[in-house]
Amino acid sequence: MTIAIMQPYLFPYIGYYQLIQAADKFIVYDDVNFINKGWINRNNILVGGKPHLFTIPLKDASQNKLIREVELATDPGWKKKLLKTLVQSYQKAPYFQNVFDMIEEIVNLDVLTISEMAVQGLKKTCAYMQIGTEITPSTTIYGNSHLKGQERILDICRQEQATHYINPAGGTELYDKERFAEESIQLSFLKSTESPYPQLKNAFVPWLSVIDVLMFNAPEQIGEHLKAYQLF
Repeated sequence: MTIAIMQPYLFPYIGYYQLIQAADKFIVYDDVNFINKGWINRNNILVGGKPHLFTIPLKDASQNKLIREVELATDPGWKKKLLKTLVQSYQKAPYFQNVFDMIEEIVNLDVLTISEMAVQGLKKTCAYMQIGTEITPSTTIYGNSHLKGQERILDICRQEQATHYINPAGGTELYDKERFAEESIQLSFLKSTESPYPQLKNAFVPWLSVIDVLMFNAPEQIGEHLKAYQLF
């Protein structure tokens, strides 16, 4: 079995979904500390032909809290603001209506935490893109919160009887292939490669939120973008 593990991101970039698709099981790492100014609750969309950072406001977010403990802001005004920005920016995109309806449904979910919204968002967008990988939150499942870093990942791999673990390329300094080999687990890293597509009359801007990919590509076209990576 091949597994991948990542913190829950809301509407992440295409590389996150490449990681999900490359695995048999994707584990949402929501019982680790929240990362301030990370990608859990924010990403870039295309506004006026340029990247525009949207941020989902949170209630008392802190790196001293676990991700699953961080709640969404109680003021719902951010939802209307985000959806209005999407309408203004993407209403001329070829797949606007179906994608907007899905994003609106996710944004308006009756959930308390950013982790819940992110996990539901991942499941719904994966279904739209025809990614069949099982997605499982790590909360309370593995009982190994006393472990840290690589050893905790290895313990999850053992419990899942995984033979292959895939991590984003940014983690090459964090994981040791020899240590994984000691546990009879293959360690690979995934590096996304740029896969351009038309963004109306704009020059192509890569690595935006998956929202942008969905707006400009039919589901069957997205499959080609999901293949644009290297494993090493």
